[in-house]
Amino acid sequence: MAMLESIVVFTLLLLMLILIIILILFAFKPWRFFSSLFSFPSRSRSIKVEDVERPLVSDDVNHSQDQSNDLTRNYDLEGACYQSEALLRSPRNKGLVHKQRLPSASPHQGDSLVLEISDPSEDLLVGQTLKHPLATEHLIEALKLGRPENQNENSIQEFVPKVISDQRSCLSLEVVSGPSRGIRCSVQSTNPSRLPLTLGRVSPSDLLLKDAEVSGKHAMITWNSNKLKWELVDMGSLNGTLLNSQPINHPDSGSRQWGHPTELASGDTITLGTTSNIQVRILSQNECMVPFGVGMISDPMSLRRGGKKLPMEDVCYYQWPLPGIDQFGVFGICDGHGGVEAAKSASKILPEMLATILSDSVIRERVLSQHDASDVLKDAFLRAEASMNNYYEGCTATVLLVWANADENFYAQCANVGDSACLMNVGGKQIKMTEDHKISSYSERLRMEGMGEPLRDGETRLCGLNLARMLGDKFVKQQDSRFSSEPFISESVHINQTSGAFALLASDGFWDVVTAKKAIQLVAQEREKELMAESEKENLAEKIANVLLNEARTQRTKDNTSIIFLDFDSTSRRISCKVDDP
Repeated sequence: MAMLESIVVFTLLLLMLILIIILILFAFKPWRFFSSLFSFPSRSRSIKVEDVERPLVSDDVNHSQDQSNDLTRNYDLEGACYQSEALLRSPRNKGLVHKQRLPSASPHQGDSLVLEISDPSEDLLVGQTLKHPLATEHLIEALKLGRPENQNENSIQEFVPKVISDQRSCLSLEVVSGPSRGIRCSVQSTNPSRLPLTLGRVSPSDLLLKDAEVSGKHAMITWNSNKLKWELVDMGSLNGTLLNSQPINHPDSGSRQWGHPTELASGDTITLGTTSNIQVRILSQNECMVPFGVGMISDPMSLRRGGKKLPMEDVCYYQWPLPGIDQFGVFGICDGHGGVEAAKSASKILPEMLATILSDSVIRERVLSQHDASDVLKDAFLRAEASMNNYYEGCTATVLLVWANADENFYAQCANVGDSACLMNVGGKQIKMTEDHKISSYSERLRMEGMGEPLRDGETRLCGLNLARMLGDKFVKQQDSRFSSEPFISESVHINQTSGAFALLASDGFWDVVTAKKAIQLVAQEREKELMAESEKENLAEKIANVLLNEARTQRTKDNTSIIFLDFDSTSRRISCKVDDP
């Protein structure tokens, strides 16, 4: 009996011990530490790079990583991934920031997508997250598929006029805003004793700016004899240097390191600090001999939308004479949309096409005898459109062709697509040289009705664009046949030397806020002032261009603004490029 009682007591103690062990197991769950050894990774994992643990995200993001092999097919021109956008908007992904992948420690490790958790309050930006860092070669191939190879600027080099190796270039700078407004400085590329041209707040800077936000030695401009281009370099300034609203200084402003040289073009705007804007004028030796006054100026109007910086998408240009064509010159403005590349392409291709066409002596003599270049202008636009490969960018194009006859009288004829306009005034008579090609314009609605594809009531855009005619934009032209690149061609205008004639070309940023009547009034006022002053008449065209631009600023235009003013008045002709000798 005693033995039976002992067995019962032992059994009870054993059961109690087992129960206690079971309770301990449930409390501490030790199997969690062994499951990872015998099963696939579950909710999270980490990769070790140079002895640093970088946690990855949950299964949902792992799933998106598995899909990253297909990301190269989903990138648009800016690198944004459309098909993965739904994943990016998932609440689990909020706060994810893409990090550049470090080199893999093993060739068999494969591509990896490294993410880190940031402040949850930060927004996730499409195009900045879930990019495939290792698939560089595949991404390049994908971009080539999404955008033709010859989209880049190198593809149009064959259309760029050849630069003569010994050609002189004259650089002129004018401070158009800030404490030192009105100061000018000029130098020629053939005068090495005055190069480089320095910009700063203290002497011996060539362009001395009394602006507290400008560094003592802020920036300099050099002549690149290999590229035959003027280049701007930030000299490690504290407040940075902007070229057409884009920074060119070293990213680490506190390091005082110099930036990389950036090419300058005529019409560019250099900004030192926040208020000092400098207008750039570049003239070749031939352009210095234009037989009438020329004023050209541009402003991105970068602070007109609540402080938001606007990219400069206008390109204005002129060539006098056209290469090998002594009697002809071209003046033009291209206003880009979706980027500036189409405007740059058109501004290079159109003058080349005009020079090519007019190099035919039969065509040239026909223009001179008939005083009409309609066919030449139309053919130039047709060839330019065929040569441009801008699928997702487009631009307006307004071209004024000017030529002289044997009697030294001038003729002008204009062609345009888009809404950059040209106005002429001859003998007090106002002449509209262009046609507005907005979707809402009467002429465009009439044209579309004639095609049998009229616009619906209230429809003011096609494929998101408010223009019906432009150069480039090949993609939307494939989607909708109502888009066109056929230019409007004006009648030719005879310009007598004594008619007091002038021509005004401007992008829509100017015409949106200044009427033609007001523009003519401002020109007349400036001419009257010059007659009273009887000084510096060779700069009258430049002064008038500045006055017109200031009027657009006063009226608070909200768009890039470019102006070319041609003064055919014989009393204000340009003599030469004015250069200050040392």
